[in-house]
Amino acid sequence: MARDMVPVLKRCRSLGLDPVYLGIDKKSKRTLTHGTRKKSEYALQLTEKQKAKFIYGVTEKPFRNYFKKASKMRGIAGTNLMILLELRLDNVMFRLGYGRTRKEARQIVDHRHVLVNGKLVNIPSYQLKVGDVIEIKEAKKGDQRYKDILEVTGGRTSPEWLEADHENLSGKVLELPTREQIDVPVNETLIVELYSK
Repeated sequence: MARDMVPVLKRCRSLGLDPVYLGIDKKSKRTLTHGTRKKSEYALQLTEKQKAKFIYGVTEKPFRNYFKKASKMRGIAGTNLMILLELRLDNVMFRLGYGRTRKEARQIVDHRHVLVNGKLVNIPSYQLKVGDVIEIKEAKKGDQRYKDILEVTGGRTSPEWLEADHENLSGKVLELPTREQIDVPVNETLIVELYSK
């Protein structure tokens, strides 16, 4: 598996991205933007794609596959792409507050701590559907790790399309998210333009 070894805050700075979107509360000491040079149209499109890939922790090939799938779906390709990325199991775990960052949520899924509709799932890219119930498996619910995570994420509110039950460390996908409910600073139309060339 490909791993991005660039320090997170350095990558945030190069993409002009606030670390808060990754679940990191601290701000970078330096400014978030690099210079004031005018970027070409291609550079802007590429930056938006890199931002989306970095936020969701997806590499190029799976990201391209998400785009192909989004293009075949009914509706706007860019919005469909964002919905597909939001419905990844690791992202939903992060949104529910069971991971401080998406990387931690991904690790929790990898370590076989998560049940989807009562079945063990250890694939972070698993696509959830409306009505799916996600929970931490019973043997791990008492772990100190989850108490520590909830201490940090307890104040974070889950989006309206998800229902979180912190008492039982579970959640449910109530509906498909709309683009307005996805608070990610990515201009998906530029990504569509880039892949449509």
